[in-house]
Amino acid sequence: MNHRGATHNPANRFFTTHREVDADNVDLDPAEEPSPRTEFIADQSQSALTSNDSPDVGFDWSVNPYRGCEHGCAYCYARPTHEYLGYSAGVDFETKILVKHDAPELLRRELSRPGWRPAVVNLSGVTDCYQPIERRLQLTRRCLEVLAEFRNPTIIVTKNTLVARDVDVLGELARHQAAAVFLSVTTLDPELRAILEPRASPPAARLRAIRRLADAGIPVGVLIGPVIPAINDHEIPRIVDAAVAAGASFASYTFLRLPGAVRPVFEAWLARHFPDRQEKVLGQIRAFRDGALNRSEFGERMRGSGPAADRLSQLFHAVCRRHGIDGQWPQPSVAHFRRVERGQGELF
Repeated sequence: MNHRGATHNPANRFFTTHREVDADNVDLDPAEEPSPRTEFIADQSQSALTSNDSPDVGFDWSVNPYRGCEHGCAYCYARPTHEYLGYSAGVDFETKILVKHDAPELLRRELSRPGWRPAVVNLSGVTDCYQPIERRLQLTRRCLEVLAEFRNPTIIVTKNTLVARDVDVLGELARHQAAAVFLSVTTLDPELRAILEPRASPPAARLRAIRRLADAGIPVGVLIGPVIPAINDHEIPRIVDAAVAAGASFASYTFLRLPGAVRPVFEAWLARHFPDRQEKVLGQIRAFRDGALNRSEFGERMRGSGPAADRLSQLFHAVCRRHGIDGQWPQPSVAHFRRVERGQGELF
């Protein structure tokens, strides 16, 4: 697959049959070639806000204007969510993007309800809200404008420098202590980024986005997510150093997760790009997962457990302490939330 993270479409666990393209078929229809164009499909969901009950993340609500993600990260933990939509967690996840065109209007309606209790709303709770199509549709920007009108706090996690486009809206939220942004930086190596996250922004561009956000007074940090043993774990000190130099004031990390169909997609990616170290990578993952390739327990799934996980944690915190940011964490506030009456008008 050219410019795709997944190499194939693994079977959907909810289906009893599975269709595969025969790559040796000389009569292959061009429409069925192994490098499909991205499709954008209208999402008819009737709500914008999704609740979260996981103690592993720092928010109770999220908004996802897009489901599926063109960035094409082979390791993406959200891939199995596409199976609930009738698609595969493989190439389908990267090429069949559901678009919630009315997300801003739905969000406004939900924040206007008397029963809404102000809380941090995460953008990119599942898939990246600044993936390439956002440049044209601007659904994330319009959701931010709604949040800014209500002064409802938000946290954003993204691998795309397009977030810097919205410094004006984010700045308005930050003025009320109601915004924080994580730039996810998995590697500083542009060649590794090209195969690991084929359609995400280059590392140097992400650092420039950190600088632009910081200069605009917006709380911004770095997320090293995920850490993959024998692939990018050695880069942790350099990534934190570079992010802090760019203006990051907090940092976090997550360890690779391989739930459900993510495992075969990631293993195929390893076999294609790093066949010489495939067993080493998988062996070290097991060292973090008590002998398994995935553990789903809260408190463990994001960081791992055991001596190997402890060593990684110690390294990360030592680097953060050197920069004076260990234990620093953004705290968006609900103190300035206000109800906006219909017809009152938009700020932007």
